[in-house]
Amino acid sequence: MTAEPFDFLINRVRDLAAAVFEKARGSHAWDHTLRVVRLCEHIGPVEGADMATLRIAAYLHDIGRSEQDAANGRICHAERGAQRAAVLLAPLPLDDRRRANILHCIRSHRFRGRQRPETLEARVLFDADKLDAIGAVGVARAYLFAGEVGARLHCPEKPVAETAPYGPEDTGYREYIVKLQHIHRRMLTDEGRRLAEARHAFMTRFFRRFLEELDGRA
Repeated sequence: MTAEPFDFLINRVRDLAAAVFEKARGSHAWDHTLRVVRLCEHIGPVEGADMATLRIAAYLHDIGRSEQDAANGRICHAERGAQRAAVLLAPLPLDDRRRANILHCIRSHRFRGRQRPETLEARVLFDADKLDAIGAVGVARAYLFAGEVGARLHCPEKPVAETAPYGPEDTGYREYIVKLQHIHRRMLTDEGRRLAEARHAFMTRFFRRFLEELDGRA
């Protein structure tokens, strides 16, 4: 398939995916997907990825997220997203190899997921998605999500290990301790690791200052 038909196909997938996010929560709304796409468009060429596969996977990677949110985390959005993507992609002119890779990228992009990214495109998507969870944007998204689930600003009277997700204890700081501070060590591409270092450093400074202000030390 030449570049021009691929452009048409990618735009078709983009439009199909965008429609899924009309009522999505802000922390995982369509603008998150567009940022992940842009990061893929930066990392992918550096790493030598197949950009048609990567762009399609990036547009579709979170189409199962609303079901996970509605189920308070009991449904894996990566698994559900791959199932939904298979239906969307079925009538589109994709060869079997690309189709399988796209679904693998979606299925394996989750930080807490059970399937490890095995292809280059899956590793790039994983890194792009994780980069949008750290740094300044990551901090903002952590608190946006905390507001969506009715969390407090901070929950100092309980050790983080004893707090529960999807409720008043699911604070931005809890997300940092449980997930965000570990992301930079989980990156899978050289370019992803390079980008993650600066974002991680900013985020670490932010939460250090956050605790100082909460304690009246700053």
